[in-house]
Amino acid sequence: MGEQSPTKSPVKFPQEIIDEYAALGVDLAAVFSAGHLGTRMGVEIVEASPERVVGTMPVEGNTQPYGLLHGGASAVLAETLGSVGSMLHGGSRKVAVGVDLNCTHHRGVRSGLVTGVATPVHRGRTTATYEIVITDDQDKRVCTARLTCLLRDAQGAA
Repeated sequence: MGEQSPTKSPVKFPQEIIDEYAALGVDLAAVFSAGHLGTRMGVEIVEASPERVVGTMPVEGNTQPYGLLHGGASAVLAETLGSVGSMLHGGSRKVAVGVDLNCTHHRGVRSGLVTGVATPVHRGRTTATYEIVITDDQDKRVCTARLTCLLRDAQGAA
């Protein structure tokens, strides 16, 4: 009970991004994943481009003591999606580092799957800002978030 489906559909990337990273020998699915925390929380990236990143997360396993989706879980989903968009905007020579995350929680959710959609507000040379809208299974807005990432040169990111 509560386990994710064993059949995962691959993330949909634009062909030019697939080509750019393939030329570098980089595994796109690994680089643009939810990471260890997101994986533990069941976050799945469904679609990813600099213009739009879509991901899902189950409510089950990500609740607070009252049985509602934890606000921190929404923040993890939002930061994951906004960071992926920022990284794709920055390209293979940049690394996105989150510097500001703001979340407004609109309604509680007790079950099902939430879906986040990240779209750019600003995409510059040194920063990228994304708005992330998280909705429930009935397409009702659960959370609105804004993430700003600093775009650093990949060599100096450590």
